[in-house]
Amino acid sequence: MAAISERWQVEIHDSLQQISRDDWNALELKGNPFVRHEFLLALEQTGCLGQSTGWYPRYIFVFDHGGDVIAPASDEKSDGGGESKQLIAACATYVKTNSYGEFVFDWAWADAYERTGQAYYPKLVGAIPFTPATGPRLLVKPGQPQATLQQVLAESALAYCEQEGFSSMHWLFVTEPEHDQLTDSRFLSRIDCQYHWQNNQYASFDDFLSRCTSKRRKTIRRERRYVTDANLRLDRRAASSLNDHEWGLVHNLYCTTFDRKWGNPSLTLDFFRQIGKDFGDNCLIVFAYAGKEDPIAVSIMFHGEDTLYGRYWGATENHHCLHFEACYYQGIEFAIERQFKRFEPGAQGEHKITRGFEPVFTHSAHWLADDRYRAAIERYLAEERPLVRERQQGLEGMLPFRAPVPGESGSV
Repeated sequence: MAAISERWQVEIHDSLQQISRDDWNALELKGNPFVRHEFLLALEQTGCLGQSTGWYPRYIFVFDHGGDVIAPASDEKSDGGGESKQLIAACATYVKTNSYGEFVFDWAWADAYERTGQAYYPKLVGAIPFTPATGPRLLVKPGQPQATLQQVLAESALAYCEQEGFSSMHWLFVTEPEHDQLTDSRFLSRIDCQYHWQNNQYASFDDFLSRCTSKRRKTIRRERRYVTDANLRLDRRAASSLNDHEWGLVHNLYCTTFDRKWGNPSLTLDFFRQIGKDFGDNCLIVFAYAGKEDPIAVSIMFHGEDTLYGRYWGATENHHCLHFEACYYQGIEFAIERQFKRFEPGAQGEHKITRGFEPVFTHSAHWLADDRYRAAIERYLAEERPLVRERQQGLEGMLPFRAPVPGESGSV
């Protein structure tokens, strides 16, 4: 384990309730909404985790307590001995009994384990449930030794895996610096692609369109006209402005996506209501109306300091290009208005590229307890990485942008 100050104490707990919102949010969150105390605790308290979804929280805390010893990682609550403890680092990890809601697919790894009679589950993941968005995972309070404490968190997670006999540990959608730090030690590197819109100092949606080729500009305008010509109305709302009835409509529309795909919705109505109450200023709801009192479609987005994240969509009626309008074009307009640096609309979907979303790498880091499987997966990942890079380069050729005019914002 990394060198540990005599003042630090590592603890592992199955709830975030004992940590105050202010103490957790005082860690360096990089402006990411999904690692905020409000979001994580809402998942925990509103029936989104546990047996129904296979996510069981294990929060790793590092306290500066002014004592002389380090307590071993355990699930037992510390009484603190009357000492004042300051939270200086933490991470949210989860014991998983399946691979649903992760978006870094390891089903083939699980199959390989099971074919030889070994159990792949449970495993441990450092991730945000049901959220394929890059963000910090190893959280350290500003002013503290970041690299050292991040190593303490990572090694504490591994020690817990070994103590419990888990097959593996997976850090998902980590930042690139965290990925580099993790894969310098005992973790294997994996990359994939997502599609993100970058705000090139656009003044308006029309300014964004002006940077596209004529063909793509016409296509996007035509797609938006399909919606207006169908007499559909889009309404952007801050989540804090919704009432209980409207949250019920949001949840019902959210569930329609899972009904069509034979899946089970992971987020509960109580979750959405709690988010509206405690997190509403960081959540955007886009309703679509077709002349009726109640909306026929919704898209649900979150935003941090400089990034907008598209997360969920649902509709009771099919209208040509309504999905593109509610989930992409409304988000682009909102990001330009708020001067966000980027808009990340979620996982997968190469159709996003021709609408201005650039292929970018996402990163994960993986540890396998069994050396035989580790060696096999290491070979697999070594073959996968150049293929992903080649695919990313090929996809860049599908972007809709024309060469910038000299002197134009964004020109080289």
